Amino acid sequence: MSNALAASSHPARPAIAWIGLGIMGSPMSENLIKAGYDVTGFTLEQDKLDRLAAAGGTAAGSIAEAVKDADVVITMVPASPQVEAIAYGPDGILENAGSGALLIDMSSITPQTSVDLAKAAKDKGIRVLDAPVSGGEAGAVEAVLSIMVGGEQADFDIAKPIFEALGRTIVLCGPHGSGQTVKAANQLIVAVNIQACAEAVVFLDKSGVDLKAALDVLNGGLAGSTVLTRKKDNFLNRDFKPGFRIDLHHKDMGIVTDAARNVGAALPVGAVVAQLVASLRTQGDGGLDHSALLRAVERLSGTQV
Repeated sequence: MSNALAASSHPARPAIAWIGLGIMGSPMSENLIKAGYDVTGFTLEQDKLDRLAAAGGTAAGSIAEAVKDADVVITMVPASPQVEAIAYGPDGILENAGSGALLIDMSSITPQTSVDLAKAAKDKGIRVLDAPVSGGEAGAVEAVLSIMVGGEQADFDIAKPIFEALGRTIVLCGPHGSGQTVKAANQLIVAVNIQACAEAVVFLDKSGVDLKAALDVLNGGLAGSTVLTRKKDNFLNRDFKPGFRIDLHHKDMGIVTDAARNVGAALPVGAVVAQLVASLRTQGDGGLDHSALLRAVERLSGTQV
């Protein structure tokens, strides 16, 4: 184990490699830089590497270059195939990170992918945490994410100062894969909540009620939610600039419905919402924010602009 990872035995902050600088990864890596960490990043888009460098990070030319001297490697990519692509193979993380490094995968992937990654990494002397997040782009920018973690307590304790620079609610949920299981449940709740909000918006609109006033009062009572707080302006302004894309929520709904089937859990409402998300995607709206579920309800109601 490197000195930087020996917790209280050394005051130095660990050197961090960050792989994946998308909507979430860029602001998250920048928050670590603001917190005083040395961050070396890699992604496929040059403009995002330039953004990292402008924020005070170091741009790497490859995964191997980014991780070779890192104490902690953090990954934030779209799905299981991308995690596997960057983790395995001669150019991947496991072949190029040093023994004793801690790999924190913050992507939203299947629980089984996380379990398999932890097993493969152990053979290389690399520890792993699965640590998906909730809070969307705004939560990433504001460093108020919820972080649900799977793995060993000792590794969680080492990683916690890093998590505290990224989020507000940070919980070790159990062994490897547990973080991803909780994230799948999170995505189920969020999708159903957005769908309910979208249906309420169309109902209120067609009833001629002052929509802003109605959403304000609803959000002050039992119907209130973080989803409504975060997405109210999207609904009011029909602004669906992606903070979390329908494409990604479609992937996540596939994860939760498949995982639920494997454990024998019925998701009757979740299954319907998964189909509505899939339908919106096939209609060409996959690149929009998941609040665009409103568009699907408006289409069904004959009111879409």
